[in-house]
Amino acid sequence: MKTICFYFQIHQPFRLKRYRFFDIGNDHYYYDDFSNDDIITRIAHRSYLPANEALLEMIKSSNGRFKVAFSISGVALEQLEMYVPEFIDSMKELAKTGCVEFLSETYAHSLASLKDPEEFRLQVKAHDDKIESLFGQRPRVFRNTELIYSDDIASLIASMGFKGVITEGAKHILGWKSPNYVYHSASASKLKLLLKNYKISDDISFRFSNYEWSEYPLTADKFIGWIDQYPAEEQIVNLFMNYETLGELQSRETGIFEFMKALPRFAEEHGVGFCTPYEAISKLKSVGALSVPYPISWADEARDTSAWLGNRLQNEAFDKLYSIAERVRLCDDKRLKQDWNYLQASDHFYYMCTKHLSDGAVHSHYSPYETPYEAFTNYMNVLSDFIVRVEAQYPLSIENEELNALLTTIRNQAAEIEMLQKELKSARTEKLSKKTATKKDSAKKNELQKAENTKNVSAKKITKKND
Repeated sequence: MKTICFYFQIHQPFRLKRYRFFDIGNDHYYYDDFSNDDIITRIAHRSYLPANEALLEMIKSSNGRFKVAFSISGVALEQLEMYVPEFIDSMKELAKTGCVEFLSETYAHSLASLKDPEEFRLQVKAHDDKIESLFGQRPRVFRNTELIYSDDIASLIASMGFKGVITEGAKHILGWKSPNYVYHSASASKLKLLLKNYKISDDISFRFSNYEWSEYPLTADKFIGWIDQYPAEEQIVNLFMNYETLGELQSRETGIFEFMKALPRFAEEHGVGFCTPYEAISKLKSVGALSVPYPISWADEARDTSAWLGNRLQNEAFDKLYSIAERVRLCDDKRLKQDWNYLQASDHFYYMCTKHLSDGAVHSHYSPYETPYEAFTNYMNVLSDFIVRVEAQYPLSIENEELNALLTTIRNQAAEIEMLQKELKSARTEKLSKKTATKKDSAKKNELQKAENTKNVSAKKITKKND
């Protein structure tokens, strides 16, 4: 039986305000609150909220046969809690159906997996804690920022206990192979891979309303028919896309919601099912190992990381940001750590892309800046002020080696304190137990003594009476 695995990505960065060189050291607030509020509120009401209603209707009308997964970044959740709290409520309602799975990712939607394994681990944990606290579900399948994946990253993901990971079905990796199978990592054999079928995913995301497309109009019956025509042995079709596809990228007027709502009915007619990513990796066996020596992603024709780290501007900003990572992790300043999360979002580097032709047009469409150079200048001004604040707590004159030694000392001391606290607790418990036992023994002795005294008194009375 062929199965469709639907996953939607939700992410919105905290956009930076225009930050001048003369603001460095004087203004420590970096964000365009008006734009952030306006954008996420508009998208939520045009896309997220009506899409949630549509999916809930699909789950109910199909008696739970329709299933779907979400990957929601931590920074997006923060904005939604702040500006559109009703979305959180509607997502909780979806979660209660048991037909929705939440995926793991980095809290900041960052590129930490390419630079800083420790930061990567911390962000994934923070994200999963956030998901569990809001929706009562601990993620078991991982989806890295921008679907970035490699053999090295796979080993890192596997060491964190994940059983599966979602990534791009890139042509230069697959070759003649089909994305419609479950594979496993060449570097971590127990880690299963679900590969995006970008051809038919993009048919929905980008071509659905294109009048010049040879397959226009795309109907639910036609789409399910395409899936049904895949060879019988190709059992899993992974459809991964941004949630904004529903209602924003493809407006309500295009019929996108009606298209989605009709999918379960036609899928049932064709004998096509739905599953969540964890169900897919649990039920389906891997057909073979897949080696990815260099990082891949969903972006651009190259399907590599050049969309974020493809020029000198991007790499300069990236290296500068992570040069202070250890210092930020040492501090306890909540505001500083919050800014650290917001500044790591991959979007900031995406805006600095200098690609041309079709790839460049995509980058320009999503960027709030007129040029990549403007994006770079603004970000570096903000980052310079942020570094000033970090240096105020941990001077840059201290070498990283010294900081590492200090960090190790602090961790060892923390571990020692924890051990001593456990020993103290154990000792107190033992002392209390002995004290309790002593009291019981004393009480027992007193009772015996009282009984003996009573016996002696009685004996004396009997003796006197006899006399």
